[in-house]
Amino acid sequence: MEFSEKLKELRKARSLTQEQLAEALYVSRTAVSKWESGRGYPSIDSLREISRFFSVTIDELISPDEVVAAAEDDKKLFARGFASLVCGTVDVLPALLLFVPVFGNGSDDPTTVSLLALTGISSWVKVAFVACTGATAFCGICEVAASRADAAWGKTALGTGMALSAISVAVYILARQPYAGIICFALLATKALLLWRSNYL
Repeated sequence: MEFSEKLKELRKARSLTQEQLAEALYVSRTAVSKWESGRGYPSIDSLREISRFFSVTIDELISPDEVVAAAEDDKKLFARGFASLVCGTVDVLPALLLFVPVFGNGSDDPTTVSLLALTGISSWVKVAFVACTGATAFCGICEVAASRADAAWGKTALGTGMALSAISVAVYILARQPYAGIICFALLATKALLLWRSNYL
């Protein structure tokens, strides 16, 4: 008998709903549903909780093959969480371009300024900088939050972050700010490489 069937049997033997079991194990009802349908395995910590809750050994709950599968699921989950954390952090970094004085202000003015302090560009362009960078940073914060949980919206946040980063690159290039564009493109390429390496894409 597989883990999914054993868990369902144990739950029904105690006359518990999936929701009640989820509350007892401090997990979501979706997680319990996923485990019972065989679409995934609990983490090692959750396995311990299930074992303790039902007063059975982990060996009684899960076969050696399923232990390997559970370990692989844990590894994938960790890799995806790490990718979300790094990508989220990378998405927040371009916000510094708005405030850190690293850009030349033209040949007439030798001082370095931030993007918002540049002279000779329209205020609408500055609004576009703030909108793109602000949206990307907000999305980055969501990605960091998703890295701490098995959240379904984590993948959506990553995809949105990639799209916003690409839009930011285009806005900076079209506004003739190649340094900002190159920096954002390098960050975008870094995220794409990380997501590819972690099998998230």
